[in-house]
Amino acid sequence: MPVRIYKPARNAMQSGTARSREWVLDFPASDAREIDPLMGWTSSDDTQSQIRLRFQTREQAEDYAREMGLEFEVVEPQSRATNIRPRGYGENFAPDRRAPWTH
Repeated sequence: MPVRIYKPARNAMQSGTARSREWVLDFPASDAREIDPLMGWTSSDDTQSQIRLRFQTREQAEDYAREMGLEFEVVEPQSRATNIRPRGYGENFAPDRRAPWTH
C-alpha cells in the first residue's frame, strides 16, 4: 500500500491552525492488530504505522518518498471559506447586531 502525503485539517475544538501548516507523511497499517490473551491489550508487530513524518512543503515530502523508494499518494487539502471575518468579543454587544444579545 502506498504511503499517504497530506496536509492535516485544523482541530475542530480549537480556533488555531498550529498543526495544520505542515505536510504529513503517514505509513499505512500493514498487519492486523491482535488481542493479547493474558492482558487483553491490542498489539501489532508493525512499527511503521506509528511513524508520522512532518515536512515544510509538499515537494520535500514527495522527494523523501522517492529517495526511500516508497510509493505515495498525495491528498490535496480542501480550501477554507474565505468570507469568514474575524470578530472580537466586544462585537457580540454591538448595536448593529442581527439579533439582540440574550443569555
